[in-house]
Amino acid sequence: MIKKILIANRGEIACRIIKTANKMNIKTVAVYSEADKHADFVKLADESYLIGPSSPNESYLVIKKIIEIAKKSKSDAIHPGYGFLSENYNFVKALEKEKIKFIGPNKNAITKMGDKIESKNLANKLKLNIIPGHTEAIKDPKKAIKISEKIGFPVLLKASAGGGGKGMRIVESRKDLEANLKAAQSEALNSFGDDRVFIEKYITNPRHIEIQILCDKHGNQIHLGERECSIQRRYQKVIEECPSSFVDKELREAMAEQALRLAKEVKYDSAGTVEFVVDNDRNFYFLEMNTRLQVEHPVTELVTGIDLVEQMINCADGKKLNLKQNDINLNGWSIESRIYAEDPLKDFLPSIGRLIEYHEPQQKNKTEIIRNDTGVSGGSDISIFYDPMISKLAVHEKTRTKAIDLMINALQQYYITGVDHNIAFLISTLKNKDFRSGSISTNFIKENYPKGYYFNYGLSKSLIEKFNYAAIFIYKKLNINITNLGLSVISKKITSDFEIKSHKLIDKNLSMVVTHKNKEIVLHSLWKINQKIMELNIGDEKCFVKINKINNFNQFSITIEDCSLDLIVAPNKNKVLFDYMPEIKLEDLSKKLISPMPGLIKSINIKKGQLIKQGEELVIIEAMKMENILKSEKDCLVEDVLIKEGSSVSTDEVLITFK
Repeated sequence: MIKKILIANRGEIACRIIKTANKMNIKTVAVYSEADKHADFVKLADESYLIGPSSPNESYLVIKKIIEIAKKSKSDAIHPGYGFLSENYNFVKALEKEKIKFIGPNKNAITKMGDKIESKNLANKLKLNIIPGHTEAIKDPKKAIKISEKIGFPVLLKASAGGGGKGMRIVESRKDLEANLKAAQSEALNSFGDDRVFIEKYITNPRHIEIQILCDKHGNQIHLGERECSIQRRYQKVIEECPSSFVDKELREAMAEQALRLAKEVKYDSAGTVEFVVDNDRNFYFLEMNTRLQVEHPVTELVTGIDLVEQMINCADGKKLNLKQNDINLNGWSIESRIYAEDPLKDFLPSIGRLIEYHEPQQKNKTEIIRNDTGVSGGSDISIFYDPMISKLAVHEKTRTKAIDLMINALQQYYITGVDHNIAFLISTLKNKDFRSGSISTNFIKENYPKGYYFNYGLSKSLIEKFNYAAIFIYKKLNINITNLGLSVISKKITSDFEIKSHKLIDKNLSMVVTHKNKEIVLHSLWKINQKIMELNIGDEKCFVKINKINNFNQFSITIEDCSLDLIVAPNKNKVLFDYMPEIKLEDLSKKLISPMPGLIKSINIKKGQLIKQGEELVIIEAMKMENILKSEKDCLVEDVLIKEGSSVSTDEVLITFK
């Protein structure tokens, strides 16, 4: 019987496993790198051991070190979480030799299914629906070009040993293949210790839908329905939901049958996920199998009521499934949003730093469920060495529409400073009419943000009005003694002639009556001046206001939904004076290449004095296990190269100058 589990992982998934282990009265052991010595999961575990330097290749990916600590701590079993060693055959084999239980499938299943090339060959043998492609690992760029031309562009390069978007690239044409192949191989090696990459046909406008399966060591198999994971960016899932609005009972059963057929062939004996690509006509094709717990497992747990980590532990302990297929019901709707430390305004480049202020949304009543799986708290560091995910925010409601609305409200109550993040982008996506109608594909982000996400993407007249009322309410709460004076709201970024003729606080200063365009509006909030989030009722409508900054009792930087504005409240008679305020001049950056993120210079592909063309590759920066290619935006001459390969750079550092 398992009595102590070592968690060979970090961050939110380590915290998640500890939570279930505590419920089952099982002791936990954390291993941590130097970068993680103050992390939350280290404090939550019953025992914690330093495993090595910050780089995963010297810590979380070193099998020998993990086994040494497992033996030292007398751990019965190891849970790998996801990523790192979770789908590593050599790791499972080494644990088997030491008689330490692996909380995951058997090594034969990992060999055949964890390897994307092997699993595709097996799927073909079992007559599953598969995507056309070349299932042998490709290293030679010339051979890759020949294969790609035979398959037909666009093609998809995929890492054989892993997932999560690492080592994955869409290649539209022959000229882009070699650079993307090198980047995919490098990412795969850094993330999984295996640089094998294969090629398959890229299906345009597909949906990404996966089936959650659960199997034990006694031949029992069930599925827990599907998850819709089509909202992706660079093959990294961003928003997931369960069930899918596109899947009917017939399609669900057909996909599940193929998933379980595959699992049966390899005697699968844990929780796993079989991923499919689905086209507009509901044709589905096997994509890959993930022989581990998925990042997005919370949505399945919220809809089925089944703790997947608990089931994995029981399966590893040799217990029979205590569930039958008839016991599985999909109740209500769950949506998950991944909160990343990244800057949507800079093409979602990673952001590192310390979380200065960190306030999670709170569940307000029993009819709604808000769940936040995270490994951070106020003061935590977001490191350059690991994935930039801050948390996974999941909600559950009776219907999809209610779940979307609850998620938007929850995100509006999530307050983070210290790093850039994608909360506004997530809200913008959830508000999108195509998303709300369920008309989505893996190209959703590319199609809806063709020029990238930009500042105040969703700013509308009705939202501007909410900003104005919020600014007036904050002003009045800070300036209680100012009497019934006409007020205006002013902003340099928008045109808004918002004036109120009268205002007064009522109901012990919790409410305010304002007169705007000869109409009285009641504003109400329990907000206190030191709080970062205000729940404001404007008449019968409720909104959430994030108070980012207050200056001089009349200047406010606030966020509502997916938009942020700097506003000034002033007496009506002073409004005209603001037209004379000087404009802020921005620095001319057209002759410089600025680093968009902190990272490591992997390669420099130009030299001083070189003439370069628009779109030409300049520099590759590695940050958070991803390689980012910086290209020239115009034809120009390189004046100077200010960096060297292998050097570390910070955000906004000048890398190259141009003439």
